[in-house]
Amino acid sequence: MPRKQTDIARPRATDEEAARDSRSDEENLAGAGRTKGKSGENRTKGKSGENRTKGKSGENRTKGKSGENATRASPAKHRKRNEDGEHVMLEVSGRELRVSKPDKLYFPEPGFTKLDLVAYYVECEQAVVRHLSERPTVMKRWVDGVQGKPFFQKRVPNGAPEWLETATVTFPSGRHARELVPNDAAHLVWGVNLGVIDWNPWPVRRSDIDRPDELRIDLDPGPGVDFAMVRCVALTVREVLDEHKLRGFPKTSGSRGVHVFVRILPEQDFSEVRRAALALAREVERRMPREATSRWWKEEREGVFIDYNQNARDRTVASAYSVRAVPDARVSCPLEWDEVADVDPAELRIDTVPTRLRERGDPSATIDDCAGSLASLLELAARDEREGLGDAPWPPHFRKQTGEPRRVQPSRAKQK
Repeated sequence: MPRKQTDIARPRATDEEAARDSRSDEENLAGAGRTKGKSGENRTKGKSGENRTKGKSGENRTKGKSGENATRASPAKHRKRNEDGEHVMLEVSGRELRVSKPDKLYFPEPGFTKLDLVAYYVECEQAVVRHLSERPTVMKRWVDGVQGKPFFQKRVPNGAPEWLETATVTFPSGRHARELVPNDAAHLVWGVNLGVIDWNPWPVRRSDIDRPDELRIDLDPGPGVDFAMVRCVALTVREVLDEHKLRGFPKTSGSRGVHVFVRILPEQDFSEVRRAALALAREVERRMPREATSRWWKEEREGVFIDYNQNARDRTVASAYSVRAVPDARVSCPLEWDEVADVDPAELRIDTVPTRLRERGDPSATIDDCAGSLASLLELAARDEREGLGDAPWPPHFRKQTGEPRRVQPSRAKQK
């Protein structure tokens, strides 16, 4: 089935261009209304109080490669589909939302459409929003689906619905932007309609933009490194966290790696959280030097890179339960620690994770109850610094930092 061309923003557009190009879709959503249910909530609930609805035949009949139902019925009500199929009206979180081009293929290989993505996020709303609530979030827009090129939109465009929750953030450059705060399924649907596939929130809440409440450990395997090694490094990360009285919540990245998220008390600024992440990365590297590395320069890496810089200001990581823009529509899925040793990320997809959630629950459901202190990791950082291990390179768009080593690729430094 050939891909349909979209008439909204083109890849790599500026925020201003994106706002102009996407205005028609946003205006379609601006007239959101309320349902008549109690407190504006959706009127149908299923097991465990989660929203459930049925489509015309009892469920949405979206088919994948095998012809089986690829996704369960959307908890959003299908209010009306126009005759030519160019849009569908949904009732979500007490609001009526228009989804344009619902049958557009976002994932051509398994056959998942924009409406399948909407259905996934609405059904999994509680688990998804747990990791987005009150967080400024970057919109990464795949307006042509996963076979197209994405662009990041950090600013909520002019003309967006008045009910959208937002927060103003400050970038390392000193510039400001009003970013989306996806606090319910209506925000998720609004974003998906503009081409958002995965969600990339800041590690802060909008009540305190400058102090993260989440430490993020991103395990990124180098070329040729298999997933078994990533698993081993993740388990060592757990050991280090336990020793420093922190509880990590692992999840697949949805690609080749693993993320471990740690709720922390919002006591430190971004620089100190990054400093703690660097200390942790170096400690894991000491314990398994052939499997893990904290080296910033790719030419020096061996094994799995522990990307400490993901904790710098304005760096974001795909949130838990985000569908990733990979051909088979994998999900960045939270795990129990006893699953890490043999998990197969390819089994955690848009068509399997909703069932997993219903049957097994969310392994990260208690993450907000487990905020810990970075004091012990910062003591480890201080010890490293006393022993001569200073700062490590920052991302290239940051100003040169006090104590940072030269930002010169080691092989080029030797040539000079």
